[in-house]
Amino acid sequence: MKNHTPTLSAAMLCAALLSATAAHAQHPALQKAGDVQYVCGGIGIDESTAMRAAMKDYPLSLLFATRSGDYLAKIQVVIADGKGQEVAQFQAQGPVCLLRLDSGRYTVKANAEGGKTIDQSVEVAPAGTPGKTLDYRF
Repeated sequence: MKNHTPTLSAAMLCAALLSATAAHAQHPALQKAGDVQYVCGGIGIDESTAMRAAMKDYPLSLLFATRSGDYLAKIQVVIADGKGQEVAQFQAQGPVCLLRLDSGRYTVKANAEGGKTIDQSVEVAPAGTPGKTLDYRF
């Protein structure tokens, strides 16, 4: 009977290294548009893993992709409060955006290249409660 311990150990070591690398990957720097702090990224597996892990720390997350599931970047985003007043406008430089904004009702408009616009409304909960995710499929 063959001993497969070296192969198994090597596979476990590779898995542990990949996991440790993903855990220490950082997402891009926090930016500000109006009163909203945000970070957009998720390009590459390490950054995507870091962004998805950080979603729990933000009251609102935005995901941008094609209908077939390919991620998109360079999406124009406009956020308006419950009264229709614009509170932020920025270009998403990655398929995942994490936003820090006050609790309340918002409309988030996303515009992809080619002119297609999708509006979604969301109720953002107070800090310390689970965040919401808006999924945009163009």
